[in-house]
Amino acid sequence: MDLKQFVTIVPDYPKKGITFKDITTIMDNGEAYKYATDEIVKYAKELEVDMIVGPEARGFIIGCPVAYALEIGFAPVRKPGKLPRETVQVEYDLEYGTDTLTIHKDAIKPGQRILIIDDLLATGGTIGATIELVEQLGGVVAGCAFIIELSYLNGREKIKGYEMRSLITY
Repeated sequence: MDLKQFVTIVPDYPKKGITFKDITTIMDNGEAYKYATDEIVKYAKELEVDMIVGPEARGFIIGCPVAYALEIGFAPVRKPGKLPRETVQVEYDLEYGTDTLTIHKDAIKPGQRILIIDDLLATGGTIGATIELVEQLGGVVAGCAFIIELSYLNGREKIKGYEMRSLITY
């Protein structure tokens, strides 16, 4: 299936000059959403993962059905103050400033093989921070999976050395 035909291109969003790639039109098509999920499930099986980790919020939308299909757990990565138990956190650089991500301190057991899933790989900042969180807890990042990769933003360079799969590349 050519998933690109289900991506809606939105010019000048969220600001002028940006061409936004909207995956909600993959998700609202049952056949396309199932295909994308199944492709990532196949990848996860190849990697023999024990747990899925996804950053909010679209990492949840993609990662949860994969975890369900594999009958394994899902651990959310969120902004500070959104998780109710003890967390670990990492601060990372944005184009203009910094941001912080957190994960429950007990979400991952040492040695667990983790697949990090998000909707989009752009500059690699969010995924790099998520990798750091997983490794702080002793998890092994088996790979990363994305619906879309914006290759022109060089996100792979920031997170090189990790196995990656993107279903669509621009």
